[in-house]
Amino acid sequence: MLSARSLFQEILDNDDSFQLFCSIAASGETQGGWENARIAALVPDSMRDLAPKITRHGADEDKHGKLFNALLNKRGLEPVPVPPETDYTALLEKQGIGLAHDKLRRDESLTELDILVYLSHSRVTEQRAADQMDMLVKYFGEHPEAGKPIKMICHDEGNHLAYCHEELLNLARAGHGRTIQRTLRETAMAECRVYRDVSLAVMARMGRILRWPKPKSALLAAGIHAMYAYERLGGWRRMVALKMPERRNALGAGPATSAAELA
Repeated sequence: MLSARSLFQEILDNDDSFQLFCSIAASGETQGGWENARIAALVPDSMRDLAPKITRHGADEDKHGKLFNALLNKRGLEPVPVPPETDYTALLEKQGIGLAHDKLRRDESLTELDILVYLSHSRVTEQRAADQMDMLVKYFGEHPEAGKPIKMICHDEGNHLAYCHEELLNLARAGHGRTIQRTLRETAMAECRVYRDVSLAVMARMGRILRWPKPKSALLAAGIHAMYAYERLGGWRRMVALKMPERRNALGAGPATSAAELA
């Protein structure tokens, strides 16, 4: 029977598919770490109170990249190049979602609107990350090799999501509500398309590595397209709704746990 559990079990059990999975994950997390570090350095003076939280967000993302690389190292594997069609972060940037890397490379202060765009982008992408990690914890939280890192990353993603909710609500109360809702909706629609395309590309790669029969690959592709249709019809709303989180000041309490402490 084809299920998310059996699918990921296949990927975890094969060195080549595990190598690609961890390499893609590590690359995306490391890229997120760099982006947040640059945003923290360029926060406008009017919003400097956010800089430590953005720095913490980046440190967490960088830690996640190190954890995925540590999983590879434990199997004696090296990271492999990320195929361009599976590069979620780069493809989102090409869609004009989030802050352009060209802007982040310049030593020019960002604007308040830039920070609003950053937080809206993070709200959407952290929802995706939190959903994925919840699923992995459900199925593999007790896995002897991957369980501990997965649980820690899941906890961090929950903190990131709470932080985005709280800060966007603060900005909405300051009069930016309509801009936030418009930006969130545009970001969610683009993210859904990119996530579909990346999912199809990743599963195609995994299918070739694991030599899946054509009917199995076709069924997986159909499932990805069905999920995209659901999200387009209304599932995207979970990615844009804002509510005050139970975890308040989630990124303002102490330093990030290091990867070395978790390995």
